[in-house]
Amino acid sequence: MAQSALQPSAGPTAVPAKLPLGAIVPWAVFFGILMLVLLYFVGAEQGATSVMSGENVHEWVHDARHLLGFPCH
Repeated sequence: MAQSALQPSAGPTAVPAKLPLGAIVPWAVFFGILMLVLLYFVGAEQGATSVMSGENVHEWVHDARHLLGFPCH
């Protein structure tokens, strides 16, 4: 049986692109604030710190409250 061995090629290797930290920080801050706002609406809206009147927000996020363990009734 003939044996052949593949020689590793000295071709180009993949190098990850460098992403400057200054390009990531604004997006991280934006998504962090967005997550805090969503957490507020799911966890605290229609409580003592209610911003909007009525039951609309409560009904929209009702299942998410139960899923995340927030009591709502």
